[in-house]
Order: sequence, then structure tokens, then C-alpha cells
Amino acid sequence: MKIFALWCHPRSVSTAFERVMRERGDLDVLHEPFMYDYYLNRAPRRFPDFRPDPDHPADYVGTRQMILRRAEGGPVFFKDMAYYVLDTLPDDAEFRDAITHAFLVRHPAESILSYARKDPGFASVELGIEAEWVLYQTLREAGHTPLVILSDDLRRDPEAVMRAYGAHVGLRNRPEALSWDRQVPSDWEAVQQWHGEVLASGQIRPPEREGDPVAEAAALGAPYTDYLDHHLTFYEILRDVAEAQRRDF
Repeated sequence: MKIFALWCHPRSVSTAFERVMRERGDLDVLHEPFMYDYYLNRAPRRFPDFRPDPDHPADYVGTRQMILRRAEGGPVFFKDMAYYVLDTLPDDAEFRDAITHAFLVRHPAESILSYARKDPGFASVELGIEAEWVLYQTLREAGHTPLVILSDDLRRDPEAVMRAYGAHVGLRNRPEALSWDRQVPSDWEAVQQWHGEVLASGQIRPPEREGDPVAEAAALGAPYTDYLDHHLTFYEILRDVAEAQRRDF
């Protein structure tokens, strides 16, 4: 049984990573399966434009059982937000230790700018980088060695990053998976309007920055400036981990 998880935060280029994993053709790929448990049962608000699939498990136990069941038929990959599982996965040693873990992280200023355009009412916890750091620490303490990937590295050289990811988790490199068509995966339909850029791009695009994202995020004012100050520390820690690991690629 093989289960691969990419833990991330919103607007971190994680859906493009997932799209590559779908294009490989050798994995059963799930899109944010624990979103259901978090936003239907524990979140202080409903996620905008979320249209739950009535056939999808609606709680943590049901979702983990679905993943384990599907993994009996072949390797499973899913990407999910770390904050969805921070209250559940760390104490679930059986499931936690059945997973090969990795993390993807983007500078919080860039994530804030992207997120605020889609959902200006998002909360600090939903920026999600602190939760990634806490989950990373928890997994390290449990004996795991998760790879940490910077979204900038992924966007600048997707072939090298996906090759390094495959080597770390034990998946054969498939560079042909780095481009895709515009077909909408069935389990994106609940949140399809969030992923139009990925569908249209056909591949992972390099960064196209104009101006200073930190200054632009600061110009948005409160509460985004507070979010930036809070999550920047955790980003910088994870960035240092990623850069140290990158030297071993």
C-alpha cells in the first residue's frame, strides 16, 4: 500500500503540482479530500463556492477510510491543506505513518495577493503556513523525513523539482507529465472556479513578477498585514529547510 500526500496552503501552486501527478497516469489522485471534514464540521465559516459532492465522506474517519480503501487497489496521491488535518492526523499514528509526506510552500505575501482576489474574507488560519510548520515538526518527531518544496523552485524548474520529488518518495520520473489538456478532473468540480488558471496554463509557468509582493500585500492593510507578519516567520523556517534539502538534490 502506497499513499503520497502533499501538504500545502492555499494559492501555493499546489493544484498545478497535483495536475502533474494526475498526468502521470500511474496514481489514483484525490483533490483535497479532507476539505470536507474541515469546512463541513470544524471551520468557523463555509468555504466560498464550495459545492460538496454528496458521495464524498463528510468527516475525518470516513475520508481516511476512503483513502486506505483506494490505496488497496494501487498507489494514491492527494494534496491537501495542512490546517485541515492539524487537529486529527498527528494523533492518528496508523494513518499518519502509512503516508509518504511532502510539503509545498510559497511566500505569504504572494499567497495573500492571490487569495485576497479570490476570497477577501479569508482568515489567518486559512493562509495556512503556520499549520504547515506545525505539521512538519510533528512528522519529524514521529520519524518522517518530509521533502519541503518552494513554489518558486517548482515554477522556475518544474522538471528538476518533480525529478527530485520522485527520487525522494520513490516514484519514477515522468517528464511527459509536465503538460496537460484543459479537461476538468471530476473531483475539482466542487471548487472548479478556483482552478481556472491551472486548467488554462497547460503547464507550470515561471514566476512573472512586477513590483514587490511584500509592499503590495502591505498596501492592502489590515488584516492582511497581520497575516503577513504572523506567517512570514514560519515561511522562513520552512524555506531554510527546503534550501538545505535542495543542496542534496
